[in-house]
Amino acid sequence: MDLDTLRHGNFAKLGEAVTDWEQMTKKLAGLQKDAENNLKAKADKANWQGLNATVSREFITRTAAEFADAHTQADSITRILSDTRGELIGYRTQLNDAIRRAADQNLTVVDTGDGTFSVTGNTRPDWASDPSGKTGVTDQKVVDAFCKEIEGILTKATQSDTSAAEALRLLVDQAKYGFSDASYADRDQAAKAVEAAKQLAKMAKKPADMSLDDIESFNRTMAKYHDDPLFAEKFATGLGAKGTLQFWTEMSFAHAGARGSELNTMKELQSNLGLTLATASFSDSDAMRDWKKDVVDERNTNFRAANSFSPVGGLGSQVISSLMRKGQFDTEFLDDYRKELFKEDKAAGDSNTDDRWVKGYDALDLVFGDGNGRDPLEGLFEGLSHNPEAAEHAFESKADLDHMLGTTVYTDRGESLGRALQSAVTGVAENDFTSSAPPHSAGQVKIMANIMQAVADPDGGANLVSKGLGESFGDMAAAYMPEISCAFKGPESETVFLTNSDSPRGLNVTDVTRFLSATSADPAGRAGIIYGESIYTGSLLEEHLSHPGHFDGDQKQVLNDIGRNAGIIEGIVGHSAANSEVAQSIQGEKNYNDALKAKGDFAKNWVNIAFTGLEVPEHLGGELMGSVVGGGAGAVAGAAIDRLIDGQQASGAEDEGLYYSSKDLFAMRNSVGQQTIWSVDDALARHHVDLPKDEIDDSVGQAVNDGWKDADYYLNRSKVKYG
Repeated sequence: MDLDTLRHGNFAKLGEAVTDWEQMTKKLAGLQKDAENNLKAKADKANWQGLNATVSREFITRTAAEFADAHTQADSITRILSDTRGELIGYRTQLNDAIRRAADQNLTVVDTGDGTFSVTGNTRPDWASDPSGKTGVTDQKVVDAFCKEIEGILTKATQSDTSAAEALRLLVDQAKYGFSDASYADRDQAAKAVEAAKQLAKMAKKPADMSLDDIESFNRTMAKYHDDPLFAEKFATGLGAKGTLQFWTEMSFAHAGARGSELNTMKELQSNLGLTLATASFSDSDAMRDWKKDVVDERNTNFRAANSFSPVGGLGSQVISSLMRKGQFDTEFLDDYRKELFKEDKAAGDSNTDDRWVKGYDALDLVFGDGNGRDPLEGLFEGLSHNPEAAEHAFESKADLDHMLGTTVYTDRGESLGRALQSAVTGVAENDFTSSAPPHSAGQVKIMANIMQAVADPDGGANLVSKGLGESFGDMAAAYMPEISCAFKGPESETVFLTNSDSPRGLNVTDVTRFLSATSADPAGRAGIIYGESIYTGSLLEEHLSHPGHFDGDQKQVLNDIGRNAGIIEGIVGHSAANSEVAQSIQGEKNYNDALKAKGDFAKNWVNIAFTGLEVPEHLGGELMGSVVGGGAGAVAGAAIDRLIDGQQASGAEDEGLYYSSKDLFAMRNSVGQQTIWSVDDALARHHVDLPKDEIDDSVGQAVNDGWKDADYYLNRSKVKYG
């Protein structure tokens, strides 16, 4: 920055800009609040049908989010501008003070252009007659001191100005259309993030020079900033697409076989690098669009470490997929990458996919953890599991879905595929317990129906459960208890089995039966079904008893319908678990007991996620289910989970706890009956409903038994044999 520019700087215009942005930020805050409390809140409560269920709801949700992002971006711009203005005014004050003090010592400070200046001593004719010869002689140390002081002020002012400009450009370029959600308290915070990215990108360009201590320092910085949009973009674009892929190739090769603290350091590096790239992928700047395109284009490039003697390194797809296991990547980027990878995987055929990716890469290990990263589909599926929208896009095609399911027989990608499918059909990202599950769209229900159909296929479909998909299938069944219940009940089922699904009767009852039966072979899958049924039953009981107007009829009928449904679902599970063939795959009761306990803490989140905000039928007012919203919500369902975890025994039972025995069908039937009765009693007591307890308990218990017997009918009808 030129000396005169700062010295005579008039920051009134910048002050006006700050004021304008402050006013804009306040207005946007009001619009954001209005969009969230009115526009989106009303849209969430609306009972959308047809095209509105997908297009209108999604448009309103995105519009509300844009208002939030607009406010965030405006607030960040305001803070950066205001902070920069304050800093420049401060530096101007410091500069003028230094010039004044220099003048007091007969020194003149002059702007010499192009960012340079001079500090010289003043001269007068009368100084020449001074007999001492000292008048007008300037101490060079004083001159040097003023030069250093003024240079320091100008350097800091320049840094403030240029870093603010760079941060603002990066911030605005984050979104080509719409706004960015990047938030910064001041210029300094944004500038530090950008500078840290530059330093790390510089280090990553010379991976051979990075010692383990350097990598640990690299990790600490990246762990601090991996969620920062400006840092992430500056790092990714600073390294470039090829540079990013080469960096991870070099790290993987140099630290192959790591153990102990070195292994932990590399695991952290893989995680931090993946999270950083995920954040960067959301930027829509020209530089990041080029980066994302180049990464996809480099998917078949052979990346080799500089010191490797092998001509075979890792394909670009293997490298980038190994970094997708953490973080949520941008939907459009995942769509583009997934389309190309699916195309290549399908070209190999179901049975040759493992050879396509693994053969020739035996020495490659791009993952410091489980697996080796050779199959890029595994990493892609993990990435999809953290982005429900991209996951849904991935499996909209039944042909693609069937192919991917078919490849699990010949690969080890079953578990990662299961997590991606679960994300696709539930709308909830893997391990995200903070977001409420959105209503199941018609598209999601269709994917779920296709999955059930694939598992129900008599020609080996049930074998998919043993390919690492069983647990995810159980969790998916839990999330789809409303649709599953409607499938068994039939027409007009939503009056009892409340749901906000866009396609409540979109599942085929025969496929549902075979799917539940097959999934029961997996201990964790079976546990998921039982927890899901217990939670949904408890939520329904509490809602109907606290709001009797939901059902235009006798409350006893509602309770009996709910009890019968519980008997059907758990009867299918029970009979299937007792099947001689299935029993062999369960490998003893201990596996199931352990799975039931392990699933318990996870299932507690379902009370707040999977069934939050269920809509009652439109003709009943379209209200939200109060039992699972707000304080004390889900008490009945929560108590049901606790009983399952603790293995609480029925009164007069022998040593086996609730649900813990699959050897005796009558004991299993009694367990589900007791669990349902307890939930009824909890709901009656909680809401002070005046119904004859003994009569209701007896009626519900009989309904559960009837449903259990009906499970025979469904199993026989779907040609599932059991012992």
